[in-house]
Amino acid sequence: MTFEPDVIVVGAGLAGLVATHELVLAGRRVLVLDQENRNNLGGQAFWSLGGLFFVDSPEQRRMGVKDSYELAWQDWQGSAGFDRDQEDHWGRQWAQAYVRFAAGEKRQYLHDLGLRVTPLVGWAERGGGPADGHGNSVPRFHLTWGTGPEVVRVFQEPVLNGEKRGLVEFAFRHQVDEIVVEDGAAVGVRGTVLEETDLERGKASSRTKVGDFEFRARAVVVTSGGIGHNHELIRKNWPTDRMGPAPRTMISGVPAHVDGRMIAISEAAGANIVNRDRMWNYTEGIHNWNPIWPDHAIRIIPGPSSLWFDATGRRLPSPNFPGFDTNGTMKAILATGHDYSWFVLTQSIIEKEFALSGSEQNPDITGKDLKLTLTGRLGKGAPGPVEAFKEHGVDFVVSDNLRDLVDGMNKLSRGPQIAHDELERQIKARDREVRNAYSKDLQLMAVGNARRYLGDKLARVASPHRILDPAHGPLIAVRLNILTRKTLGGLQTNLDSQVIRPDGSAFPGLYAAGEVAGFGGGGVHGYNALEGTFLGGCIFSGRAAGRALGKKLT
Repeated sequence: MTFEPDVIVVGAGLAGLVATHELVLAGRRVLVLDQENRNNLGGQAFWSLGGLFFVDSPEQRRMGVKDSYELAWQDWQGSAGFDRDQEDHWGRQWAQAYVRFAAGEKRQYLHDLGLRVTPLVGWAERGGGPADGHGNSVPRFHLTWGTGPEVVRVFQEPVLNGEKRGLVEFAFRHQVDEIVVEDGAAVGVRGTVLEETDLERGKASSRTKVGDFEFRARAVVVTSGGIGHNHELIRKNWPTDRMGPAPRTMISGVPAHVDGRMIAISEAAGANIVNRDRMWNYTEGIHNWNPIWPDHAIRIIPGPSSLWFDATGRRLPSPNFPGFDTNGTMKAILATGHDYSWFVLTQSIIEKEFALSGSEQNPDITGKDLKLTLTGRLGKGAPGPVEAFKEHGVDFVVSDNLRDLVDGMNKLSRGPQIAHDELERQIKARDREVRNAYSKDLQLMAVGNARRYLGDKLARVASPHRILDPAHGPLIAVRLNILTRKTLGGLQTNLDSQVIRPDGSAFPGLYAAGEVAGFGGGGVHGYNALEGTFLGGCIFSGRAAGRALGKKLT
């Protein structure tokens, strides 16, 4: 090739685009490699809901939310639970730097690129109870107006402009198999050219080899993503001692190309891999009735009112409520010996409280259609995509009475049969508490607390009512499966996103950003994520890599 790059970026997802954007600003020449075609620019970020973690934002203040760096850092530390001296050494520093970024220039940095957020701030991962434990003390989930495609667009457009100017060149369908290391420094990559394809974004593509390649540059930046579709690797690294046995049935919240190949390839080159057992999978997965990739899963992003039962029909113990503690609930579900659970709710709850992850499941916000957003979110009835899942989804049971609902649940069961009388007893016990102004039911107390926040009361949390009240029917049950998603460990990096060797030294010429680097440092989140932090981690670490190399490669 005639193009002589200063930097090779491996992976054209969000972190790769951000790093390339910053390198272009510095006048550097960048070769971007990706094993997929051009249709997949932006990678997994395109399919995301576009949630961003900001601290003490104007949107929070307008909603009456009092936030601060100190409170956010307390929440982050309580959630991360950093407890590994060597493996968490850089992750701790990345975490503090990222929270400062989220409380400072992050919003303006994105605003200057043209990104806007919706006025209602969401409250995700509400936590497990203690003030200094896991969870967001206040709402911090800022939804991008345009969802994931908009987050991708604001970086993709300047990168494509850099391509027009001759500073960027793409090599799609190029699968890296080896990082070239000479005299202890990364100087290039070798790999396989895959056969061309015009498949639509997200579709699983072939791995038929049609050639080989080797490219050289002054530095290599690995931005290849995590292991989310590699179920074999997820099971190999599953934290059995901490979470219980790996689920037998898993469905994929990311496309097939999220395979984790570059982690082992980077390790073979001499990179230090840390926190392999930390991952962020979801308990509220449902099979997509209209799939794009194999085993395509959608996550229900729930409000707090649905009753949550394990596979045997027992109500999950507090604080395992919808939207509160992902890993805590995962552990409780797997402790039953089964890998699925159930929501039981009403039509009134699904209309107000069910949101679906994914840009394609939120066409109103993704399309920036204000009228459709207002009528669909604040009007009567559930949003169209939610109703479509209720009608077509294989995990949904709908009935006007509890006995028929239980019969439908038992037909979908992958384990024990649920006893109608015991389920009814538990629901009625909860329903009696709704009549009390001062309930002792901790979930109802949590619902009341949520409704004190105007954003939840207006658009996210249903008015408390009896589950068995026909006026709020029909009854709905949803079988919830384990959905694979994010990798929280990976290549250890310093604050410039330069990869660290096992002996603690910096790896000359090798950098990493995004999910492959645990979103920074090999694990910026520790054990738990506060949500809205994955896209931000890609942006922050990609920016660090691009800026560091932009200055270094003079």
